Amino acid sequence: MLVTLCTSLWSAQAALLVLNVIGVLGALSVSVSPPSRAWRSAPREAHWLGALRSPGLLALLGALFFVGIALGSITVASVTYADDNGGDVVYGRLMAGIGLGALIGGLSYGARQWTGEPVRRLQALVALLAVCHLPLMLILGAVAMTLLTVLAGVFLAPVIACAFVLVDRHAPRGTVTEAFSWLVTTFTVGTSVGTGLTGPVVEAGGALWGFAVPGAAGAVSLLVLLATRRVLAASAGGTVVAASSENDPNRAVEPRFSSGDRA
Repeated sequence: MLVTLCTSLWSAQAALLVLNVIGVLGALSVSVSPPSRAWRSAPREAHWLGALRSPGLLALLGALFFVGIALGSITVASVTYADDNGGDVVYGRLMAGIGLGALIGGLSYGARQWTGEPVRRLQALVALLAVCHLPLMLILGAVAMTLLTVLAGVFLAPVIACAFVLVDRHAPRGTVTEAFSWLVTTFTVGTSVGTGLTGPVVEAGGALWGFAVPGAAGAVSLLVLLATRRVLAASAGGTVVAASSENDPNRAVEPRFSSGDRA
């Protein structure tokens, strides 16, 4: 959304500069915040695999890899669609729609208190994410497709937020920061793979086939979660994040979230 706005008002170079400045300011604000300055990692056991020795973490990384593929594939399919329906302006609107949907979903998800097992919640969120990608295959007009991209992005932020809760639970003691880094890296790699994978797909079948990729990737992500549900439940069952996480040694309750299962 911000890129589209800056590009429309000024230029692509200005949009890049604004994003970099915001990124630096955001990183600094987190770094100097009291929780960040007070945080200390728990003692860790030396192991050559580090956080990756956790089966639950590996399962989550596998699932989020395919979520990344879904997101990357949408960007390529949108280019193909925009070439036939208005060019760069339409493409910018489609990408802004994804961002707007993610913003709406993230705010809605974070505004309420969640109970129950986050493993099941993540399965439901990934299923909804995959289903919301399917209407993109209708290949409607530019306005309707923009609205459909908003729908496609609604469950993206909740999926990532819920995955972070589970990463915190499955990371071996003293490796939470490393585990979070692996999640972000895996998601980013998945996005890159989705971009590269969808290129030949749209060359063979056009935008229709391209928009079929995110739904398929979301379905595979759900299958990974279902196949590894016992692994995910075994380590996470009955654990309360706020009372046991090394990220929160003072057991403080985050604003707008419950003190139990939350993301």
